[in-house]
Amino acid sequence: MRILIYSYNYYPEPIGIAPLMTELAEGLVRRGHEVRVVTAMPWYPERRIYPKYQRKLYMTEKINGVAVQRNYLRVRPHPKLLDRVLLDASFVMISLVHALRGDRPDVILLTSPPLPVSVPAALLGWLHRCPVVLNLQDVLPEAAIRTGVLKNKWLIRVFQGLEKFAYQTATKISVISEGFRDNLLRKGVPKHKITVMPNWVDINFITCFEQNRTTNHFRTAYQLEDKFVVLYSGNIGLTQGLETVVKTAIRLRDFADIAFVIVGEEDALKKLQKSCQEHNANNVLLLPFQPREELPEMLAAADVSLVVQKENMSSFNMPSKIQVLLASGRAIIASIPNDSTAASAVLQSGGGILVPPEDPEALKEAILDLYWHPEKAKLLGKKGRKCAEEKYAYELALDRYEQLFVGLHLRTELRSQEPEEVGSQNVSKLNSKNQ
Repeated sequence: MRILIYSYNYYPEPIGIAPLMTELAEGLVRRGHEVRVVTAMPWYPERRIYPKYQRKLYMTEKINGVAVQRNYLRVRPHPKLLDRVLLDASFVMISLVHALRGDRPDVILLTSPPLPVSVPAALLGWLHRCPVVLNLQDVLPEAAIRTGVLKNKWLIRVFQGLEKFAYQTATKISVISEGFRDNLLRKGVPKHKITVMPNWVDINFITCFEQNRTTNHFRTAYQLEDKFVVLYSGNIGLTQGLETVVKTAIRLRDFADIAFVIVGEEDALKKLQKSCQEHNANNVLLLPFQPREELPEMLAAADVSLVVQKENMSSFNMPSKIQVLLASGRAIIASIPNDSTAASAVLQSGGGILVPPEDPEALKEAILDLYWHPEKAKLLGKKGRKCAEEKYAYELALDRYEQLFVGLHLRTELRSQEPEEVGSQNVSKLNSKNQ
């Protein structure tokens, strides 16, 4: 099959949807499919186009068998509303021209956010008469409205219109959780159009190391050998509220052997650094994103891993890091809304415990509970790893997407044939079964 993946983010971007789409594309290539990716010049999370890709309008490169068509987008480090609009507009216009330069795909996979890309994807699907699968990673514009990113009433109506357009024009919508499906059903999206396909983790890459404080390179590199390490790694944005973690660390300064490690984008870390200095949070270590090949060792260095969200997050946000943390075999403490999609995933995994969001006192008590009861932490880690192996394994996800794509392609091919031709094929299939 010829598969076209339309995604803002792709390798070498280290977090978010980029690693997932990279793994999906390369896995499908290994299974014999021809995969083309239409994406932006790498820009996330620094919000700056990476040096190697600057001053280019578009380019194509081959990475591990995948044809990657990269396109310019107008990105600014500290975007205002107009900057966000221009970012989407620049990518949509340039990428559509580039996407037309390639073989006709049998199926198109579109990732959202962002919503505006549903327009060129729908146009490509119509031109090529092929199915379009919308992969929903966040429910927009709800997330942007609740976090205050989107306030303009006119733009809200525009994005709500884009949301309806995306759902209507997609042949199938793959959502990453039951909560997302329920959200779409409440908006009138037909049930038959929605399929739940969770994000995945490569359990052969994120391995479950036994805790060894003296041989773990991450621990030794940052003098953490004798520490109880509480780790947060990932995006530091409007939905997370990492201030809660800093306030928790302040409450635990008297425990000299408890260390908080926060790994994220450097500009975002500067704001946290100011907060740590103001409150003398000397038990917090702030580090930039580590090279991807060092990710398994970094996760293994933790005694406890954190998932943090603000109080206004619910059924429209599901951090992709949850599957990764489960695979690492470390206990999870999730400071997230109790009724959220992420909370359901953590509870069902058996690999973590929940505390109320934006409540540093509750987070402190949960950390101390696992600090005093290491066997409980170890049991949670084992349960989490088992869940990752059984529910979120990479190969299982490849099976699901491959089956979905092949099924949609076959139905499209059958519909395009003359009725009498379809009838004769069905007779032939029936005769072959009876032989």
